[in-house]
Amino acid sequence: METTETIATIEKNYQGLSKGHKAIADFILKSYDKAAYMTAAKLGEEVGVSESTVVRFTTELGFEGYPQFQKALQEDLKTKLTSVQRLDYTERFAGDAEAVKAVMSQDITNLKETLENIDDEEFGRAVNAILKARKIYIMGIRASQALSEFMYFYMTVLFDDVVLVRSTCTNELFEQIMPIGEGDVMIGISYPRYSARTINSMEYAKKKGATIIAITDKGGTPMTEHADISLFAKSSMASFVDSLTASLSLINALLVTLGMHRKEHIKESLASLETLWSQYRVYETGRDRKDDSDYIL
Repeated sequence: METTETIATIEKNYQGLSKGHKAIADFILKSYDKAAYMTAAKLGEEVGVSESTVVRFTTELGFEGYPQFQKALQEDLKTKLTSVQRLDYTERFAGDAEAVKAVMSQDITNLKETLENIDDEEFGRAVNAILKARKIYIMGIRASQALSEFMYFYMTVLFDDVVLVRSTCTNELFEQIMPIGEGDVMIGISYPRYSARTINSMEYAKKKGATIIAITDKGGTPMTEHADISLFAKSSMASFVDSLTASLSLINALLVTLGMHRKEHIKESLASLETLWSQYRVYETGRDRKDDSDYIL
């Protein structure tokens, strides 16, 4: 498995560590996927040293304390672990009730951190780029497909020319984005482990002159390498399931903000849609259903 930045820091400083600190380092180097989710006390118990020794170990490596070290290790792991390895983390939940509380609490934390760290200027740049776009391409595949589908559904109400780049074979995928060029915008959505096809498509679109907007978890990753604008939403790894609650909220905020600038267009679009929905009974209205047989397919 590829070495993470935190592990590389431990390896770099290993020879200068004390005996107790080397014992901690040995355990982490061997089982860092497990160590990343242990408390300092638990890690010390596993190694046979005190909790305070574990804390001093992390500060000697240059971290403010154990929480910062643990967070850095967890961030590294998000891009490295397989789905099977992620599944192992469910073992830390004592039961169903603990699992639901832990997962939802982490989602709340992700939302708070996303809100606290949102770059208002970058968000505004994204809004302006989309409003000025000739054509808008939205791409998010695998776990991020649900996000791209949600965004596309509402973007078609806001704009006339929106393309959802769907997950197909690589050749067909590039056929979908082949017409992209100057004046267009591509919105790429991906979270660890980052989709190679999304990154390659963003690179292609960038070379064709399009403006690239990345929606992802943080900077300094392959997702932001080709991006002109980057919007970050905190993501965590509860298990094999990616936590994308904060990303969905960020996309929702982006849609609402765009809608503030497109009120007249939305009114016309929704008025036409409401007529069609009513005619073809898209939504349940609660009226007498005696004639519903006419609509059975």
